[in-house]
Amino acid sequence: MSMRGLGCVLMLVALTGSYGLAGAVAATLTLSQALTSPWLARLSDRHGQRRLLVLALAAHTSGTLLLVLAAQVSAPAWTLFPAAGLAGAAVTPVGSLVRARWAGLVGGTPALGTAFALESVLDEAVFVVGPVLVTALAVGVAPAAGLLGPLVFAVVGSLYLAIQGSTEPGTSSEPRPAGRFAVLSPGLMVLALSCAAVGISLSVIDVGMVAFARERGSAGAAGPLLALFATGSMLAGLGYGARDWRMPPDRRFLVATAVFCAGTVPILLADGIVAMALSVTIAGVGIAPALIASSTLVEALVSRAALTEGLTWVVTALTVGAAAGAVLAGVAIDLSGSRAAFAVAFAAGLVSVLIAAIGRGPLRRKRP
Repeated sequence: MSMRGLGCVLMLVALTGSYGLAGAVAATLTLSQALTSPWLARLSDRHGQRRLLVLALAAHTSGTLLLVLAAQVSAPAWTLFPAAGLAGAAVTPVGSLVRARWAGLVGGTPALGTAFALESVLDEAVFVVGPVLVTALAVGVAPAAGLLGPLVFAVVGSLYLAIQGSTEPGTSSEPRPAGRFAVLSPGLMVLALSCAAVGISLSVIDVGMVAFARERGSAGAAGPLLALFATGSMLAGLGYGARDWRMPPDRRFLVATAVFCAGTVPILLADGIVAMALSVTIAGVGIAPALIASSTLVEALVSRAALTEGLTWVVTALTVGAAAGAVLAGVAIDLSGSRAAFAVAFAAGLVSVLIAAIGRGPLRRKRP
């Protein structure tokens, strides 16, 4: 929820004053993205990336502009939901497309882990800059600017990727079961469920941090706090990528989720802005290693013909979790404030650890 989701929350809180409505609309955006991303990834595996990028971008742009318009003119609340649904449903799984390109170039070599680490660090760099930029736009320019800014980046990035034909992987001729989704494999199912719990925790922390800052009379601090959250993850990702790991990825994933869960405890206890700044930096340390290990696990668990889809299922799980987390955070904040939201974040982190621990058997199994 680096930019798009946070921008949606900030815009709707400013224009409606309701965290519950803002969380529900943001959840609609992210849930619709989650529902369509695997299908878009399957289309990419079968028909190539370029056409998908261009057509989906047109639909995403239309949905985002409709959402902003409905919010600006104070249209009935129900109109926000179909607009958010269209905007989310057309979000191309760019991260999975890029990782599939890396797998096509260096798959099966130690360089793949380094490449995935690089992508994770770049993702976290966006999470560092994104919240600050979106908050500055929404608070300092106009509420809708926090959502329009990410749209500009989506347009530029998608079009730039579409013209990079030399790195685009070819469509695979490797057979795959007709109509079967990759997530039905036991290992990927366990991984997706654990990642969904991580997504809940991350989203709750994002929304909870907005409320935490507002409760202390410093709404503009939400962006920097979330940037520090991502900074901890980015630094951990740099350290992860610099090492030649001998620990198997399933164990690395388990350890990283445990570290992240433990890191949510200081967030729950922090009272002031300074204490929270330190707490969120520590909490971020487990994020990038968990996501890098999850990508490495996907490459080992699914066939090359379903690689983009498999990577997208991990993102989808995170997105579904984020959608649920946005709703849970909105309800918790409206009832009891930010501290209640952070308690939900800890509980979700604990669930993620338990799933990864109980399901280590399927996570160890390699693809045929």
